[in-house]
Amino acid sequence: MIENNGRIIVVDDTPANLHLLSNLLEERDYEVRAFPSAKLALIGMKNFLPELILLDIMMPQMNGYEMCEYLKEDEQWRDIPVIFISALNEIFDKVKAFSVGAVDYITKPVQAEEVLARVETHLQLFRLREILQKTNFIQSQKLAQQNRQLKTLNQELEKANQELKEKYLQLEEAQLQLVKNEKMVTLGNLVTGIAHEINNPLGFIGGNVNIAQKHLQDLLVGLSLYREHSHLDDEIVAEIEYLDLEFVAEDFPKLIASMQAGYDIIRNISTSLRTFARTDTNKKTEFNLHEGLDSTLLILKYRLKANENRPAIEIIKNYGNMPPVKCYAGQLNQVFMNILANAIDALDESNAGKTFQEIEKEPNRITITTELSEDKQKAIVQIADNGTGMPEEVKGKIFQQGFTTKEVGKGTGLGMAIANQIVTEKHGGKITCNSLVGQGTIFTIMIPR
Repeated sequence: MIENNGRIIVVDDTPANLHLLSNLLEERDYEVRAFPSAKLALIGMKNFLPELILLDIMMPQMNGYEMCEYLKEDEQWRDIPVIFISALNEIFDKVKAFSVGAVDYITKPVQAEEVLARVETHLQLFRLREILQKTNFIQSQKLAQQNRQLKTLNQELEKANQELKEKYLQLEEAQLQLVKNEKMVTLGNLVTGIAHEINNPLGFIGGNVNIAQKHLQDLLVGLSLYREHSHLDDEIVAEIEYLDLEFVAEDFPKLIASMQAGYDIIRNISTSLRTFARTDTNKKTEFNLHEGLDSTLLILKYRLKANENRPAIEIIKNYGNMPPVKCYAGQLNQVFMNILANAIDALDESNAGKTFQEIEKEPNRITITTELSEDKQKAIVQIADNGTGMPEEVKGKIFQQGFTTKEVGKGTGLGMAIANQIVTEKHGGKITCNSLVGQGTIFTIMIPR
């Protein structure tokens, strides 16, 4: 008989979730029993004693909380670890889950690597608890083996603790990696603005091409008539006057120049987008930080423009003499994007209750300053806005994962946590935030060259 990695029961009234979790675990050689309800699961457990239970919360007849409480009241089942897997994500739900005896809580939609890591972790802990129980029994029977058993147990616990640390680090890394996909979400949200920027030059290119084609056709007609006649008779003179060849000759180069300008705009947008979305290699490469800042500003241009509520946001660039910096360019661009997008949000929030004219007198402004440190070994980028600023209690939490002051649906609370990780962990740098209520906010990024 082939030994499996562990016995697991999955309880979920949604067939798709039940199928997904069962297949995922069976692929890793776990012995799985799947049940669509809590009552069926309790019946099934009489013939199949699991080492771990994955339990949904919202189910008819008996919900997950009730099943967990029932298990903890039974001596045979009370030590089996229960992991709740639910779409409920409120703090209250999580607190209640742990209060009824759960050991962990995973929020739907689930990520495969997260589920597998947590399952393996809690199976190890369950088995360690069994080892402890057996060890206690052995100690009571064989005092002579106590020191050796304790030493072995300590080694196992130390190893398990190390593995747990590594797995939680992997979980955290996997979570941050998933969260970094916010970059793609950000790009998706910016597609509308980029399309708008591209459609404008395309519009006048398309219009001018049509006119250019008509002019060309007129020129061809005139040239054809001239070729067919050996002298300028009255018909040619009349046709030339009708064509207004002087105007065509004057206007045609302007049309071509206009189309060229439109092409240049599109090319710049395309180049900036490629610069911003630059894919990092597994090692740092030399990168011009000014190009990264400029590409990010161009992508955000549609949000900087004037609208019916406010004038355009002014961008002031105080770029110093900055040589290329060895870095992960794509990741640093994401830092710039997160900070600049937050600055725009802060300025829009500061405009609440103000008229267009009032804002025009004290315009919204973002100032970007770059320079080298005194020892020339660090690149420094400062991004400042003249918004309302933030109080100390908010500033102290700005880099915490999940913290946000924005309304539900408008912020994930992950952007600045990612920025902090990219700057400090990936680049060995430092990012700080200085803010005064009523004056604005300055983010300072310091990266070793």
